[in-house]
Amino acid sequence: MSNLVSPAQLIHLQRRAEHGEGPVVRVLDVRWRLDRPEGRPEYVRAHLPGAVYVDLDHELADRGQPERGRHPLPSAEQLQAAARGWGLHVSDIAVAYDDNRGVAAARLWWLLRRAGVDVRVLDGGIRGWVAEGLPLESGDVLPEPGDVELAASDDGQIDLEDVEAFARTGVLLDVRTPEQYSGVQSSLDPVGGHIPGAVNLPAMAVLDGDGRLRHPDALRRVFAGAGVRAGVPVAVYCGSGIASTHTVLALEHAGIQAVVYPGSWSEWSNRRGLPVAVGILPNGRLSAV
Repeated sequence: MSNLVSPAQLIHLQRRAEHGEGPVVRVLDVRWRLDRPEGRPEYVRAHLPGAVYVDLDHELADRGQPERGRHPLPSAEQLQAAARGWGLHVSDIAVAYDDNRGVAAARLWWLLRRAGVDVRVLDGGIRGWVAEGLPLESGDVLPEPGDVELAASDDGQIDLEDVEAFARTGVLLDVRTPEQYSGVQSSLDPVGGHIPGAVNLPAMAVLDGDGRLRHPDALRRVFAGAGVRAGVPVAVYCGSGIASTHTVLALEHAGIQAVVYPGSWSEWSNRRGLPVAVGILPNGRLSAV
C-alpha cells in the first residue's frame, strides 16, 4: 500500500467509492505552517471538494503540556474524538493534504497510520491539484460524526530518555535548517544547536522543484549522504515534531523504516542539564541547556 496518492489516483479512489466498488474516501485539509498556524481562513476560501479542515495545533497536538515541546502528541482519546469529528468511519480511506509541501499533512498521516487507519498524503498538495486544472470549492464542510476506532500505539517513536543512546547506535537525523542545527539561529527555542551525534539533513532536501517527494532512487542517495544505510536504525527530529514526520514519509517512500522523536528540539532545549552541540559537526562544541 502506497503512502502517497497523485490527484489522478485520488479521483480514481473517489469514483470507485461513488460506485460502491471501494471504501469511502475522506479528504482532510491540514493547512498549517509555522508563520501562519491558523489555516482555516485559507481553507474556507478554497479547498478540495468535500475536504474537511483539520486544526493541527489543537487536534494533532496536546498544547496543554508545554514541558513536552511545542507540539506534544495528542492522546489516543483526543485523536479519536477529532477523527470522528472529521467524519471518519471504520474502513474509510483518509487522504491528507496541505499547501506547504506535505509537511503538515505528514503529521496527520503519521498519527493516523500508527492508529490503524488507511491513510495517504496527496503528493503536491493543493498546489499540485490546482496545477492539474482540477476544481476547488469554498465554504466549510461539517460532516456527520464518524465512528472510527483508533488503536492506542507508541509505535514509531522514541522518547527523550532514549535519544542520546540512539545517537550512539543508529543515525539520528536533525531535519532543521543548517542555521538552526549549528546554533547560529535559535528561532523559538531558548538555545541553539543540536543533540550531540545528530546529523543535519534539512527537510526540504527530499523534495523536487514542484514540492513533491523525489523519486525513491534519488531519496536513497540523499539519505545515504547522511549515513543512512541498510541495517542501521534511523530516528528523526526537527523543531517540534512536525517536519520530522514528513522526513519519515520520505524515508518510507524510499523503502527505509524510521522512528520519530516527537518532542524534538523544542523539548530537548527546554530540559535543564541536557547536552547541546554547537557547530556544523555532529559532535561539535558541547555545552548544556
